[in-house]
Amino acid sequence: MQKGDVSEESPKLRTALVYCEKMTQYDMGPTHPLKPERLRLTKELISAYGLLGSNLVSPQPASLDDVLTVHVPDFVEMVRKLSEGKEDRNAWRYGFDYLDNRPFLGMYEAALLYTGASITAAEMIIEGKADRVFSISGGLHHAMPDRASGFCVFNDPAIAIYRLLRKFHRVAYIDIDAHHGDGVQAIFYKTNKVLTVSMHESGQFLFPGSGYPNEIGEGEGTGFSVNIPLAPYSGDDIMVSAFDQVVPPLMEAYKPQVIVAQLGVDAHFLDPLAHLQLTSRGFVRLVEKILGFGTPVLALGGGGYNVQTVARLWTLAFALMDNKQVSDVVPEEFARRYGIHRLHDTQEPRMNEEKALSIQRAMEETVQVIEQLVFPHHGLRTK
Repeated sequence: MQKGDVSEESPKLRTALVYCEKMTQYDMGPTHPLKPERLRLTKELISAYGLLGSNLVSPQPASLDDVLTVHVPDFVEMVRKLSEGKEDRNAWRYGFDYLDNRPFLGMYEAALLYTGASITAAEMIIEGKADRVFSISGGLHHAMPDRASGFCVFNDPAIAIYRLLRKFHRVAYIDIDAHHGDGVQAIFYKTNKVLTVSMHESGQFLFPGSGYPNEIGEGEGTGFSVNIPLAPYSGDDIMVSAFDQVVPPLMEAYKPQVIVAQLGVDAHFLDPLAHLQLTSRGFVRLVEKILGFGTPVLALGGGGYNVQTVARLWTLAFALMDNKQVSDVVPEEFARRYGIHRLHDTQEPRMNEEKALSIQRAMEETVQVIEQLVFPHHGLRTK
């Protein structure tokens, strides 16, 4: 079989990838860890497997009104000003610096485009044009209403969720990025229309320093913000076990009409910015579980700072979304050009038994706290 040895498992689902080359213009500089070429490489690898065809959709930029559903006007105006190359001594008040959140020429237009890509994905689900859509440039989950944060200017997950709420009354947001989805949590912290679940490396060890189990929401939103912080070096079995104990019961109780899934891959053991030890096979297990809830899924990109790992894992995710099996052996021409020969990892992280037991106990304690604090709000029994 040619073109990456792709075979169908069952009848094809309606799936789409939202992408255009202009997305790579979201570029904070050559020394910044968020490399825009990871998007191009992902699209080319997906294409090399013959998975695109008519599944490729070009986005439209977000409108100002779209952005203002989440962000305050003063912040948006600062983004526009810095985007034009103008300096402002108050830029730091809006989260901009020359380390994590570096202003660049064309930043406003680039941020509108990645935000618009996630809105385009949301609209496809709303209009019934697709059941599963992957907006790989999206997932910038740290941005706050009034400031940039963690490489993120506009919070496209939250803006896309607001678009989905025009049709759906219950939206679940599931975030498996190594970093806490703090911006999305903050924006929906007081509502029960959105259930946010973030599984991440503990804020005790990693930016943004939040995402503890006691952050469960306020007012009507009490019990609708769920955090699963994990110890550094947590791997496949720990992450899958934590997910299984917390997320399926909540999905069964909440019965979301649509899921927004942030599929950041910086939890992978080769990622330079975090300390988790997820492998490609563990990532596949998590994505399979998210898709298995049986609702439409708007998948977003997110973190991932090893460019080759990003391309490999997001290609695996898209193949799952499209209900296809793909060969682990990367198509020859792509492999020769980019030096990526296998989709799955060719090495695995190692952990001594004593450390593994300590991490396991920490995860079990965290799950117990979540069950005590969150489950009763959803009519679920604690163990």
